[in-house]
Amino acid sequence: MNLWAVLGGLRSKNLIKGAWLGLKNPLYLGPTIRATRNCVLICTEHYGTLHHGHGPANAFRHALWNYMIAEACARGNSRREAAIAWAEGITLWHEDSFPNREPARSMDLHNNAVGRQLFREHGHLGQGEIYSLLLGMAENSVKIDLETDLGPLKNQLVYIKDHDRYI
Repeated sequence: MNLWAVLGGLRSKNLIKGAWLGLKNPLYLGPTIRATRNCVLICTEHYGTLHHGHGPANAFRHALWNYMIAEACARGNSRREAAIAWAEGITLWHEDSFPNREPARSMDLHNNAVGRQLFREHGHLGQGEIYSLLLGMAENSVKIDLETDLGPLKNQLVYIKDHDRYI
């Protein structure tokens, strides 16, 4: 996909907010782009194109994405919470800039938060260990709908469609 086509589809307020985020945290841009690219490669390796849908594979991708952004931005930086805050801000910007309808938006935001919390608690784990942990969480993820209270599920991945296919 052409980057300029994607950026051209954004509303001006989203472009300005994204530019402001990048200007405030320029050292996080490269690690974020690399983490995003690597996350998509890992998800495609494990799930094929299913991670583009709204099933457990997508839950895995969102949590892993936030974990990987926080991890990449925290390398060599003793300010882990700053890296986690960046991961939250940039992924919230993404969700606002490329919005989904409910309950997909809530699902994405929830799984993003799970990924950041996993980094807080398990940022010391190696890549293989975090992938295994998240794959297990995806297998045990919970199906939700518009009425689901996500509060009690704060440590679990959630999804909205079984066997979702991306065509």
